[in-house]
Amino acid sequence: MAASSIAIDSLRPRPKPLQFLRRVIDIVPGFLLLAAVGYSGKIVEHSIGTYGKVHHVTLPNIEYVLWAILFGLAISNILGVAPVFRAGVATYEFWLKTGIVLLGARFLLGDLLKLGGVALTLVAIELTVSLLFMTALGHFFNLKPKLTSLLAIGSSICGVSAIIAAKGAIDADDDDVSFAIAAILSLGALSLFAFPAIGHHLHLSDTMYGMWAGLGIDNTAEATAAGAIYSDAAGRVAILAKTARSAVLGFVVLGYAFYWARQGQAQHVEKPWAFLWQKFPKFILGFMLISILATVGVFRKDQIVSLANVSRWAFLLSFAGVGLRTNVRDLLKQGFRPFIVGALGEVVIAALTLGMVIASGKYLH
Repeated sequence: MAASSIAIDSLRPRPKPLQFLRRVIDIVPGFLLLAAVGYSGKIVEHSIGTYGKVHHVTLPNIEYVLWAILFGLAISNILGVAPVFRAGVATYEFWLKTGIVLLGARFLLGDLLKLGGVALTLVAIELTVSLLFMTALGHFFNLKPKLTSLLAIGSSICGVSAIIAAKGAIDADDDDVSFAIAAILSLGALSLFAFPAIGHHLHLSDTMYGMWAGLGIDNTAEATAAGAIYSDAAGRVAILAKTARSAVLGFVVLGYAFYWARQGQAQHVEKPWAFLWQKFPKFILGFMLISILATVGVFRKDQIVSLANVSRWAFLLSFAGVGLRTNVRDLLKQGFRPFIVGALGEVVIAALTLGMVIASGKYLH
């Protein structure tokens, strides 16, 4: 009797305050790991800079962003991320979006409008070419049709977030989602090293490089990190371009949902506007709201500086998460065909967007 009563008690739902407290407790270890890895990157950057000044030695200026990512990659691939840390590490996307929202204080609407026309034109071209080219590549390599759709959506908009948003809309299999995410993550990790190296080799300006990173890199986290590795100014432009790409997520996913519904392989979308609102990245609205408030003078200069500093700390946590969630062995287990398709597509898209940015360089200020 006592055992049965205990079993019944265990099945009763926990009060919401206790559930919230439990979630917070679960997140704390991983959050502390993010903070430790990210802050270690800042310490190393500062230590190298100080050593160079004291000893009058010219040392390479490696941003804390790259150190944080490298430390995270080392932990993930050498030691592994223990289960106790995983819930907290998974919050890196929340910190990324928080950082983007707060960064809106440094974008006045006038600045957005100056860059906006050219940026939106480049984004429209990137989206169109990416969707068409990745679809053609998927057919050529005989990938499953829905896997091809996921790769096209992920590479054209915002990587993993776009793939997850599209999964339910097109009724994609879990295996297809895993393959697509693995390809996008592995290529995103490579772009963190390739893009800055190419940008420096070509002597791209901060604005041109930031626009290229925002257009050519899939995941928002990797695009933001690659921009910040180059310079603070490049990081801001990369976020602007990437945010513009993310804004069309709902429309692209809706189009694919309609297509697969007509094929009889997905549920029909009953309320398109409700669907669009559900899929629209809400952090973009927060970014625009903060930008509007900054434009009309709601924030004092010292408050804008404080918001920018909080934004940097939020990014620090997210960059640490980029390294910690990337496990090379897990990515390799997914197979090579999706990776080959993704790699070929990314190289072509990166080259195309680089050409577009260079061609439109005189309009980017």
